[in-house]
Amino acid sequence: MNVRALLLTPLLAVFLAGCDLPAAGQETAQPQTTAQTTQTQPQSSPPASNRDPQSGLRWINVGELPREGAQLLQTIAQGGKFRYSKDGVTFGNRERILPRQPGGYYREYTVPTPGEGDRGARRIVCGGQPVTSTAECYYTADHYASFRRIRP
Repeated sequence: MNVRALLLTPLLAVFLAGCDLPAAGQETAQPQTTAQTTQTQPQSSPPASNRDPQSGLRWINVGELPREGAQLLQTIAQGGKFRYSKDGVTFGNRERILPRQPGGYYREYTVPTPGEGDRGARRIVCGGQPVTSTAECYYTADHYASFRRIRP
């Protein structure tokens, strides 16, 4: 066996092991072990009623949204005037966190953040037709890194 293969084999093993790790912020259902016992126990997860059955995302009630988010939902439902020119544009779902739908299905809206000089990170993304529908909307406080389904 040559020296190059001896040096590259451990590096390749470390790289491949890292590829199997979950992405930051993603939940896993891997069993947990403790030092005191050899039995495994699944991680506890919120009851199924806390998750939207279609998307698997946790629910958020309108009353839990920032005040500006609740106001924005009303504006969307009324087809009203939006503060930012990009509000209502197609959301591409490139992060693939929301359920897969045909292009043009989702629209994004900015949830104003007091004290921010720009659009900030908070968004509401709604899907379906008509464009005033708020039956399928999602909230992100971290610019699409995570979402919660807004309970209709």
